[in-house]
Amino acid sequence: MKLLLRQRFFSWFDSYDIYDEAGNTVYVVKGEFSMGHRLQIYDPVGTPLGRIQERVLTFLPKFELYAGEQYIGELRKEFSLFRPRFRLDCFGWQIEGNFIEWDYTVTSGDRTVMRLNREPLNWTDTYVMEIAKPSEALYCLMIVLAIDAAKCSRS
Repeated sequence: MKLLLRQRFFSWFDSYDIYDEAGNTVYVVKGEFSMGHRLQIYDPVGTPLGRIQERVLTFLPKFELYAGEQYIGELRKEFSLFRPRFRLDCFGWQIEGNFIEWDYTVTSGDRTVMRLNREPLNWTDTYVMEIAKPSEALYCLMIVLAIDAAKCSRS
């Protein structure tokens, strides 16, 4: 399953539209006013599905992930000099990024859960997500949003 995540060009808060391979809207993400990043994920008809909430007053960015109101885990940036490092406390998954912070792979043991590639030369942040199991798409989307918010927090 492939999803395209595209940040909206004109919005006061972070807002994204997520499309499937046929160009249909699968998820809508809207940023909300709060201390730190707070992103709410909706289905195309507006039903809330999950959220990402940044913890404030931390040395490095940390994000709590919620499916509905259920806490499912945390993604936090770790200190590193050359390669982006994130610790993912969610389902026993691991995350690995490349040097330029454009490509990431999420794994569970030997299984690849998701590959994430940032598309260059776009006006806004645009990512392609290749997800092995469609049932894990929402969780993968949360990870991508948290990574993008962490990069934004650092800037």
